[in-house]
Amino acid sequence: MDITAVAATSSTRAVPRGLVPASVVLGGTLLSLIGLTWDIQWHTDVGPDTFFTMPHLFLYAGSAISGLASLLVVLLTTADTKRAKAVDPVVGGRAVNVFGRAFAAPVGYLVSGTGAALFLVYGLWDQWWHGLYGFDAVIDSPPHIGLLLSISITMVGAVMIFAVARDQRWGVRGVAASAGTLLAFSMVTVLGLRALPGGPVNTVSAGSGFFSVMILFMGAYVLNRRGGALAVGVVVAVLQAVFWWFSPWATEVYANATGLPLRDYADGIPALPNMIPMSLLLVAVAVELLRNLPAWIPGAVGGVIITALAPVQRVLVQGSNFPNAERYLATVVAGAVLGALAGMLGRRFGQMLRHLAPAKEDRHA
Repeated sequence: MDITAVAATSSTRAVPRGLVPASVVLGGTLLSLIGLTWDIQWHTDVGPDTFFTMPHLFLYAGSAISGLASLLVVLLTTADTKRAKAVDPVVGGRAVNVFGRAFAAPVGYLVSGTGAALFLVYGLWDQWWHGLYGFDAVIDSPPHIGLLLSISITMVGAVMIFAVARDQRWGVRGVAASAGTLLAFSMVTVLGLRALPGGPVNTVSAGSGFFSVMILFMGAYVLNRRGGALAVGVVVAVLQAVFWWFSPWATEVYANATGLPLRDYADGIPALPNMIPMSLLLVAVAVELLRNLPAWIPGAVGGVIITALAPVQRVLVQGSNFPNAERYLATVVAGAVLGALAGMLGRRFGQMLRHLAPAKEDRHA
């Protein structure tokens, strides 16, 4: 059965064209996010791991599911193109030629599939890394950074796939869900910024503010409707709340099942959920209130909110010390500048994604 076709579920109701493969890709990215939050918590509460662990299985399974779904859509689109059969551009965007004219790939699925293929390459590197060095002591090892970036590419592809159908209800919901998933996932990729010399600036806080604002704006401008930013913020808040419970629980259960003890100093604080700014909903509200102003203004406001409240979150959750005044002010200023840039980039990216949607008069051509 062509998964891009309209499949009737009853005599009066049908599955919208493109919904099934888009949902499978999104489901794969969510599975990868579950594996990531579990893996990070394992590193925090238990310690080093090997290549073959349950969190890694979730990570790889999620990427494989997204990749196989993308490949299937590309093969079906290629077959339709070679038979001179009209290809509905609402399924992942207009088809582009790959390797000459060997394949015709909807652009959204091309991006998500490319990310999944890169994940396989970095996965082989990660397996070699484990074979050479044994245990992984940290989450931000070189192959892990490559793995995280490749999954991020797949998640960007998922946003593109749903952006094509943004004028349909399932497309609107999918944009909010896929953008929220990308935002939550990007908080781990930001850890790579720890290697940069930031001087008095907390590079991780500034980086999380930049990516949070940019992805929030991107989702809002793709939807281009009141409440768009808030929808993405609510998705992130729901993911944060669920993982706040899931991460420590799954880690303890898996450790008990494998006969490994938790670290004596394990505090049970959810690692990945705690990386996500709790102030994001406040930022989303600010974006909604300032949506008619140039994008750099609400972007700067969002960057200030996140970087100003990040140390407060760490104090309340982890009991950390508040940074000194110089470091705090420098980080907030950096947050304002990066937030302004993120607002402009997010707006531009959102507008670019809107152009993926086919013109209405071409839908039934």
